[in-house]
This record gives sequence, C-alpha cells and structure tokens, in this order.
Amino acid sequence: MKYLVSILLLVCSLLGQKPELFLLNKYSTNIDVTSWYMSEKLDGVRAYWNGKKLISRNGKVFATPNFFIKDFPKHKLDGELWSQRDDFSNVSSIVNRKNPHEAWKNLTYNIFEVPDAKGNLLERLKIVRTNKYIKVIKQIKVKDKKHLDSFLKSVEENGGEGVVVRDGSLNYYAKRNNNALKVKSYIDEECEVVGYNEGHGKYKGLVGSLSCKMDNKQVIKIGSGLKNPQRKNPPKIGAIITFKYYGLTSKGNPRFPVFLHERN
Repeated sequence: MKYLVSILLLVCSLLGQKPELFLLNKYSTNIDVTSWYMSEKLDGVRAYWNGKKLISRNGKVFATPNFFIKDFPKHKLDGELWSQRDDFSNVSSIVNRKNPHEAWKNLTYNIFEVPDAKGNLLERLKIVRTNKYIKVIKQIKVKDKKHLDSFLKSVEENGGEGVVVRDGSLNYYAKRNNNALKVKSYIDEECEVVGYNEGHGKYKGLVGSLSCKMDNKQVIKIGSGLKNPQRKNPPKIGAIITFKYYGLTSKGNPRFPVFLHERN
C-alpha cells in the first residue's frame, strides 16, 4: 500500500493542471488579415509558465534547471522552448528528460502571449522583461496579402516552419477561433507507423521509407525528411509521426510527403 501511495505522489509531482491556452486555426485566403500581426511559427515545444513552473500544453511539468527559470517573473507566460530552425527533435529530447540538466543552456523561452494580462497583444507583450533565456517573438503588422506571402516565403526558404497571424486588437482569450491562424504553404498531418521499407543505394542497410497509416486508413510511404540516425533507428511500429505534404495527387494521395518529427 505504501508503495502504491509513493507512486501516486510521484505521478502527481510530475503533472500540473492542464492549462487553458489560445489555439490556432488554419489560415484561409478568404480571411482578410490586413492590420493583424504576423510572426514566425517556431518549431519548438510549447510551454506555459504559471508563475512557478513550466508546464506543457498537456499538463506535464518540465524538469527545468534553476539557472533557466531563476529570473522568470511571477506572472504567467506562454511561449515556445526553442533552439534554432529544424531542431525540433533535439529540443524535444532536452525538455522531456526526467531530471534537470545542462543542455537547457542551449534553449530560450520565446514568448508570444501573456495570459490574463490586460490590453491588446502588443500591450500584453510589452510587460515581458527579457533576459538571457526569455525572448519575445517579434510581431510585424500585416500591410496586405502580398506582404504576408512575402514574409511566409522568406521564413520557409530559411528553414522555418511557417507563420502565425493574429488579430492584435483583442484582449486575451483562451480558445480556438479565426482570430489566430497558422499559415503554411504546405499541409501537415499525423499518421501511424505500420512498417518499414528497405533502403537502396546510399541507404542500403538502412530504412528507405516508413509505411504509415492515416486516419482514413490509407497507407502511404514517407522517406523524404528522414535523417541517417532516424534511418538507423526509425520510429517504432505504432508511433505517431507528423509529416508535411503539398496538396493531393489526382488519386487523392498526399503529394511529396516529408517526415517532420515523431510525436511525443
């Protein structure tokens, strides 16, 4: 009985209350975002600061070292734990370890919202005091659709994930609606790994591609985007991965699917 109680106490110490956060819808060209604010969508791990702890959007308390959070404020923050573009797997491995460690020195906490603060978006962000580990994501006012398209192209050509556009005139809210949108030139989806396909040529002896089952039960092959370490040790059968593609073929298959990362 004592052992069971100890396990329960350990679980409770690792879990925080699942935070209520604002969430993004997908952008559509029929939505006029002129005079909204746009920013790069960082491909890191989202984290909510409740004034005492960093918590994942699912309520997991991150094992953050004291040096990382010692200058954090007492008020709430919402942002992305991030290192650099195209580094999601590394960021995820750092923040999901069970104990604090030195690799957190390679991360920053990039703020895009101050939950429950008063005022519009820029007024809320203005109260954030930056330091070595806390940064504020730059917000750019959208002039027109051409301006948005140009910014998106620049971000993606430099290895970024995409863009976020938000109606900056609104007070803080925690829900999903068309006042906060993610903009990408591609579509991203999730699928389940159900098999491996042998590689050829330079990938001989490695995994050439993953066979993945989508929600509609369609099975597709995904090879592009896999790095050599992932070809040597691919995601396990049953793992959920995220991939991107550029529209559908005439047969309804994802066009040019590219592996992005494994879901935690």
